[in-house]
Amino acid sequence: MPWSRIISGIIAIALALIATLLGGWYFTIAIAVVVFLGQEEYFNLVRARGIVPAAKTTMFVSQALLVICNINDSLADAVMPIAGTLICFYLLFQPKMATISDISASIMGLFYVGYLSSYWVRLRTLDSLASSNLPFGGYWPENWLDITQPNSLASLPQGLTLTVLSFLCIWAADIGAYIIGKFFGKTRLSDISPKKTVEGAVFGITASIAVGLAGAYYLHLPKVIFTGVALGLLIGIASLLGDLTESMLKRDAGVKDSGQLIPGHGGILDRTDSYIFTAPLVYYFVTLLLPLIADI
Repeated sequence: MPWSRIISGIIAIALALIATLLGGWYFTIAIAVVVFLGQEEYFNLVRARGIVPAAKTTMFVSQALLVICNINDSLADAVMPIAGTLICFYLLFQPKMATISDISASIMGLFYVGYLSSYWVRLRTLDSLASSNLPFGGYWPENWLDITQPNSLASLPQGLTLTVLSFLCIWAADIGAYIIGKFFGKTRLSDISPKKTVEGAVFGITASIAVGLAGAYYLHLPKVIFTGVALGLLIGIASLLGDLTESMLKRDAGVKDSGQLIPGHGGILDRTDSYIFTAPLVYYFVTLLLPLIADI
């Protein structure tokens, strides 16, 4: 593995963990930057197919969506239909008549990069307001030694611990699939991404399940084994599907990478594709299914 890929990966992980720990507006701004850059790359892929999307309008309403998620996530779902309506209005009144592809690509840019990513903000804000001890809704542990004590992780803000656990499952899935696929993979998984193998995918999902089990145990989640396996399996599969979806977009656009922003990794979408479908699934698993599991 090239050193540029390793170093840039370490830096990206460090920045992600710091932003996640801080939470509040710090985390929201970090996600907003990623969404902005990711949508720029997405629309570049779209333009490579001769499509003319409502890029600026879509990027603006996506940023507004992230702000609303941090202020009141119950209002966030109302933004999606309103934003879609605004995008259609914008395209209707352009000098050149918009096509179905223009409208579809614009709505897809809103949904795929903006709306789905907003669930990371929703997940991080869970149970975070009461624990805020920094300006702008931020959080910082008052005593780092407390985190190392038994049962201390369960006392941290739920949004923080579940977001970090989700990241760890994704990293385990990505790293496990890459290593096993590179050295032991023989069976091609899909023509969409020729380098991905069945062996790598299976080990990546297994690694995600192992991390999910460990996380469920240390966070004292209800029905540890069932919850850990279900959460790890969910994240492992969603991570893989996100990767394949972005590969499909690049293949259709005829490019190898979505961008060149991150040395050794390509663009923002190349680095964050595994996170896109994961966020809403984890959020609803935690908010809808976890309470039901606890009552069983």
